[in-house]
Amino acid sequence: MWDLRHDGTPVPGNLPLEPDAFVGRAAERAELRRALDGSRLVTVTGVGGVGKSRLAARVAADCAPPDGVWRVELAPLTDPEFLDYAVMEALGLTDHTTRSPRESLLGHVTERQLLLVLDGCEHLVEACAELVAELLRRAPGLRVLAVGRRALSVAGERLVALAPLGEEEAVRLLEVRAGQRAVACGDEGELRELCRRLDGLPLAIELAAGRLGALSPGQILERLDDRFRLLTGGCRDALPRHRALRTAIGWSHELCTPGERLLWARLSVFAGRFDLEAAEYVCGGDGLPAEDVLDVLSALLAQSVVTREDTAAGVRYRMLDTLRAYGAEWLEATGEAERLRRRHRDWYLGFATWCELDWFSPRQGEIAERVEAELPNLRCALEYGLAEPDEAHLGQHLAGSLWFYWVGCGRLSEGRRWLEQAVRLDSGHDQSRLKALWVLGYVAILQGDTVPALAALQECRREAERAACPTALAYAEHRTGCLALVSDDMLRAETLLRSALERYAEIGELNSNVLMGQVELAMARAFQGDLPDAVRLCEDVRRVCDDHGERWARTYALYVLAYAAWSEGDPGTARELLGDCLGAAHGFSDLLGSVLSLELLALVTAAEGDAAEAAVLQGAARRMWPSVGLPLFGSAYYNGPHELCERTARERLGDERYEECVRRGEGLGRDEAVHRALRRPVRPARTPAARGPLPQPPQAPGTQEPAASPTRKGGETAG
Repeated sequence: MWDLRHDGTPVPGNLPLEPDAFVGRAAERAELRRALDGSRLVTVTGVGGVGKSRLAARVAADCAPPDGVWRVELAPLTDPEFLDYAVMEALGLTDHTTRSPRESLLGHVTERQLLLVLDGCEHLVEACAELVAELLRRAPGLRVLAVGRRALSVAGERLVALAPLGEEEAVRLLEVRAGQRAVACGDEGELRELCRRLDGLPLAIELAAGRLGALSPGQILERLDDRFRLLTGGCRDALPRHRALRTAIGWSHELCTPGERLLWARLSVFAGRFDLEAAEYVCGGDGLPAEDVLDVLSALLAQSVVTREDTAAGVRYRMLDTLRAYGAEWLEATGEAERLRRRHRDWYLGFATWCELDWFSPRQGEIAERVEAELPNLRCALEYGLAEPDEAHLGQHLAGSLWFYWVGCGRLSEGRRWLEQAVRLDSGHDQSRLKALWVLGYVAILQGDTVPALAALQECRREAERAACPTALAYAEHRTGCLALVSDDMLRAETLLRSALERYAEIGELNSNVLMGQVELAMARAFQGDLPDAVRLCEDVRRVCDDHGERWARTYALYVLAYAAWSEGDPGTARELLGDCLGAAHGFSDLLGSVLSLELLALVTAAEGDAAEAAVLQGAARRMWPSVGLPLFGSAYYNGPHELCERTARERLGDERYEECVRRGEGLGRDEAVHRALRRPVRPARTPAARGPLPQPPQAPGTQEPAASPTRKGGETAG
């Protein structure tokens, strides 16, 4: 049997290949060609339906040696004793002598230069490995390209792991396959969403393309919850295991041991990535001892059911959503689904509690990364916890314990969604609901939503007094003081913040929240003209933070100290402090801390004599504010430095030049803006800097309607 090379010359062999069937995969094709050039045995691994066979076929045709490419389809073969016969059949060999099939094979390939493609060898790994090792040893001109979910583990083997398609190639594949059926694809946004929902799996995408004659992409999206029933069919000449997504995944499932199937099903409770410790706790027990999870997980890794990823949060594992959905069906069938979901929730409740306690430590950066990595699982845990009436207090506790993430790492909107859901529940556990209430108030303040913030904090205070809960009372008072601060009611802010700090001292509370209360008090003092007291308070915060390795609250203390340094005519010190502040805030994805630092850096830059750069920084800050909240909280106090900077820059540049520089700053992305601000060296002021605090707003307006909290927190808005 002959196929054609791309240059039109014939390729001896039995390799079936449609000339225009292959789409994309340029990088993978190049990688596989390089691997075949450098090794006589290459194995392409990957999950079922990812396109291993098609990639191998295309590259094999590209690399065809003089005696051709010969493909052996091993899927129908169940008995390893018949492996040699299958290879002989693929090579077109017949032998009527009494020689064994192995002898016949060796006699045929010994003097030839050919490429043998063993497609679907995962269920015959040991037999294939033994055969390949002997063939390679006896036939120097032979190369082998194996295709399967796991390695053969033969000396000299080179592995090429195939991942799902990227979004652009996935969409292109869908369009090509639909075009071959003379079907219009429709809305591009729906196509992209469809490819994302199908995990970029070529098999799933091709099966979806087959449905486009009857359904629009949007209709397919609506039905993807039952993807295994929907995506059936396919080309009549396709391999049997490729005629349905369920069949393709089921093929992998059938090859697993009972223990592997059990772990596969149990792992389906995880959303996205997970680590080994979580898998051992959640999935161990009842037929699968926790100490055996690692070995079984390793087997699933070897079979491409689970993949390993090295992340900033450490080694993690994941299953594609398609495989998760298949495992979830099996989990339901075992009757274990409810127990596993509860264990999953318990693990992530413990995880969040540990992270909250450890936030006040040198590990803040690590914790931020870990919570970010675990967010999909935390969402699942929250959903389950808040949906169980008898255990709603656990969901409330989880939502409240993540305050540091909602507030300090740019997740305000999502945090508010969970918190509002949590406080609507009457769990019968005062402490968990009270915590959710004050955290909700805190988040709403930072979003500039003052009425709901005040309502949540007032309810928290009332209920805390009724339940005699001094901790919740202190937090409610603290956050009410924060609300007064961003509303420009400095006298009330100072009164409430001092009272809250006294309550914290009485109950022995010391953490990042407490330190933020002290920073907020310092800001209130600074705005009232008492810079020495503000400096004293923030130097104390900085000392405590340095002692505990705390970086987040320290960021806001540095902001106040920089404000004081600029006010006292020392822009060099102010710039140094703000550089530290901006770098830390940006590292936490804390937009509020970042944009406040940029605003003050703009004023410092103007004081140093560079009005154009000051205007650029103001433009960068202007672009960021919509993602944070109402610019400068709608506060006359916080707006003072901005107005002074703008007035100074306009006077030096003129209106036209000033606006041009602002527009340039608005064109900077966040990373670019931060990099630009941080790269500027500290230098002596070229012009006299302002001295003393900024002029105060007329009679501190009692209640403005700001939008986010100032010196406080590091929360960014989520949109």
